[in-house]
Amino acid sequence: MLDVPFWLWAVFAVTVVVSLAVDLLAHREAHVIGFKEAAAWSGVWIGLALVFGAVVFLVLGVTPGVEYTTAWLLEKSLSVDNLFVFALIFAYFKVPRAYQHRVLFFGVMGALVFRGLFLAAGVAVVSRFTAVLFAFAAVLFYSTYKILREEEESFDPGRSIAVRLLRRIVPVRDDYAGMRFFVKEAGKRVATPLLAVVAAVEAADLVFAVDSVPAVLAVSDDAFIVYTSNAFAILGLRALYFLLAGLLDRFHYLSKGLALILSFIGVKLILQASHELFSSSIPEIPSPVSLAVIVVVLTASVVLSVRRPPAHGDTAPAAQDRNGDVRAPVGERPPVGERPPVEGTGERGDPPQDG
Repeated sequence: MLDVPFWLWAVFAVTVVVSLAVDLLAHREAHVIGFKEAAAWSGVWIGLALVFGAVVFLVLGVTPGVEYTTAWLLEKSLSVDNLFVFALIFAYFKVPRAYQHRVLFFGVMGALVFRGLFLAAGVAVVSRFTAVLFAFAAVLFYSTYKILREEEESFDPGRSIAVRLLRRIVPVRDDYAGMRFFVKEAGKRVATPLLAVVAAVEAADLVFAVDSVPAVLAVSDDAFIVYTSNAFAILGLRALYFLLAGLLDRFHYLSKGLALILSFIGVKLILQASHELFSSSIPEIPSPVSLAVIVVVLTASVVLSVRRPPAHGDTAPAAQDRNGDVRAPVGERPPVGERPPVEGTGERGDPPQDG
């Protein structure tokens, strides 16, 4: 384990809290986030991650710095899958574009908490039971198989465990009420569909943690490195979603690149466990090599996607409405309550009045 000074943990915590506060204040009013605004915020989050990485290099050394950069880039690349699911969830619940940032904001806050718990448990298990790395490798190989065979598990946002549990705890009304999560109806406190959307986003992140946690533990088993890298990657998810919304289907080789990265990380885990359990003569894959592989594969995937666009009919991108929102196919949007939620009244999707 690294000897991380307390002040560095404090700097990380303050940076995250201040960044979230600034982001919340900047988006306290409901509005549609355009490409330019998303690009600016993406630059902010990437810049923060790189600056913190430079501090890690200077304070903890080259090896921890490389591990942090590798883990951050790995988590950033794996998070692209989250973006597809976000688009599906928003289409399913017909979330107005002006409210989507608020959903993702609270989704990110939940992800920071749950990822912290999962990573802490993972670090504790790996430090005591090295053989568990073989199980982690099996998970990554299975994920690779599903991606290459295009056997991704179907995700039904409205019937996820989190949404069903929410509906058992509190009644969920059918229509939105601005950016509020709760309103009063007939003297009773009821939830709006926006809270159900947050629950669906959190449930999706828990599913993706099954892949990302084993993958990042292959890069480092130090709690500071794995959590800070994950946190900075997660913080940039919202801006990345709005930046790439409507363009995700164009990067059709990216899934194959992610499959290659997952299989490579699986091999790295097997070699690492074998080195510790069986023989020190079994080579391990150094972190600089891992970083180089991830960079090369991601770059090649994006370049190939741009140079070789899919032929007409090879992909089936989701339909879009006049505002550029992704729309779920007809018949695949069951209601939250008894009838489908409505976006609001008027051309601009203004929220309905309570009562």
